[in-house]
Amino acid sequence: MNNKKIKEYQEELEKIEKELKKGIKEDETSPDFGDDSDHDGESSEKVEAIVDNLGIAKGERDRLEDVENALTKIKEGKYGSCEKCKKPIEERVLDIDPESRLCKACKK
Repeated sequence: MNNKKIKEYQEELEKIEKELKKGIKEDETSPDFGDDSDHDGESSEKVEAIVDNLGIAKGERDRLEDVENALTKIKEGKYGSCEKCKKPIEERVLDIDPESRLCKACKK
């Protein structure tokens, strides 16, 4: 893979990283439901909304870890190698999933 293509992936990964960090911060913030919680139904809806937000944040944190791992590999000159078989990850895989750790064959 040439340096120009790696630079494109790096820029995309940095953009994704920024968006994920922003999303995680927003999702981990408890929604404001006001002070009027007179009904049990309202309280359960609040709890459900908070749990949903935390679940989303967990998925975002997992993806953020993969993105940061990919950025580290770029800095170390190891980006684009499958963690399982050590062969190059196909560009079409990286075009769809630039933080991919595995090649197409190993994903199966």
